[in-house]
Amino acid sequence: MSSKKQKVAILTAGGLAPCLSSAVGGLIARYSELAPELEVIGYLSGYKGLLLGSSLLVTPEVRAGAHVLHEHGGSPIGNSRVKLTNAKDCVKRGLVKEGQNPLEVAAQQLTKDGVTILHTVGGDDTNTTAADLAAFLKAHDYDLTVVGLPKTIDNDVYPIRQSLGAWTAAAQGAVYFENIVNEQSASPRMLIVHEVMGRNCGWLTAYTAKVYRERLKQRDFLASFNLARAHKDIHAVYIPELSFDLEGEAKRLSAVMDEQDCVNLFVSEGAGVDEIVKEMTSNGEEIPRDAFGHYKLDAVNVGNWFSKQFATRLGAEKTLVQKSGYFARASAANPDDLRLIQSMVDLAVDCGLRGESGVIGHDEDNGGRLRAIEFPRIAGGKPFNPDQPWFEDLLRDIGQPRGRAVQVDHGHAEVAPPTPPAGA
Repeated sequence: MSSKKQKVAILTAGGLAPCLSSAVGGLIARYSELAPELEVIGYLSGYKGLLLGSSLLVTPEVRAGAHVLHEHGGSPIGNSRVKLTNAKDCVKRGLVKEGQNPLEVAAQQLTKDGVTILHTVGGDDTNTTAADLAAFLKAHDYDLTVVGLPKTIDNDVYPIRQSLGAWTAAAQGAVYFENIVNEQSASPRMLIVHEVMGRNCGWLTAYTAKVYRERLKQRDFLASFNLARAHKDIHAVYIPELSFDLEGEAKRLSAVMDEQDCVNLFVSEGAGVDEIVKEMTSNGEEIPRDAFGHYKLDAVNVGNWFSKQFATRLGAEKTLVQKSGYFARASAANPDDLRLIQSMVDLAVDCGLRGESGVIGHDEDNGGRLRAIEFPRIAGGKPFNPDQPWFEDLLRDIGQPRGRAVQVDHGHAEVAPPTPPAGA
């Protein structure tokens, strides 16, 4: 690395999160501060742009205006869901030719572009793919430092304590529901299902509910004129990590419906997926999967299933299913995430310049220390811990029984939880 002129590339991949634009801006600004002589490019649309050799140069004008990116959601350089180890999908998309190895094509492009430091901003799939790429290049005598930043609103990456964008997504989901909940006054006996993103992990649903109820407590109400806090409260929270008794919950929520004339549910998009898939496949339905082997949750439609299960049982006159995911994930980062992003970006650039690869995060197996975590220890599918006091308090406050813990399996062979390092 020391004998080769360094060049930096940035790419963002996977779904959106409220950190991508800010992370890109932060990386550009930090390199401009510490190593302004280095050329920086951004590959367009993640690994798609890398495979196609499509990139943007970070010009002096962009460097000077990098702070503007903190004001925006989305990604200025674009995202895509491309897995370099899924050659069949890459061929289907026209990104490589039949018989080509996408890893080799990407490696050749990095070599052609002279990139020595690659920053990936994404979830576990994005960052482990980057690790595969670095390993491939190393095997072919090309040193590439890969430093990832953990982006996922699900907050489900081993062994990272807090992923970028998750706090903001929860806050935005709460804001979203503050308006949607007013639909309870649009019809008698209204059932509202708020579906929140979270395939294998209920953290976002649970934390969105927490933030929403905290905000609700700050509002004034006029119960004597039928404007009661209970009408806008949450009456149940369903997440993948906990089972629930459908008939028992229907009985409990029927009483709520009779008393409040409405019921409001928070449902993770991954809650009950295994049961729903089993029901669909038994009916002969084929459920499509994405490039990473996940069931496509739009086809499963968890919110709709919960609506159907409870509507009749509660005697609802009208049901409404609303999904806050795209609203929440497309937001600009809030102050809490901005502080987290800045601390991770500073370390990411330091690691890049000294040739240390890994994914930046607070390592739960090393006392929560912020460090470059080794790629083999990065894995998705980390479940939310429902035993946390704040979540147990939430369930108790809304009168919901705590179900038993369940093993989540949504049709995708997840990497096993990483083994803690010796002495951790």
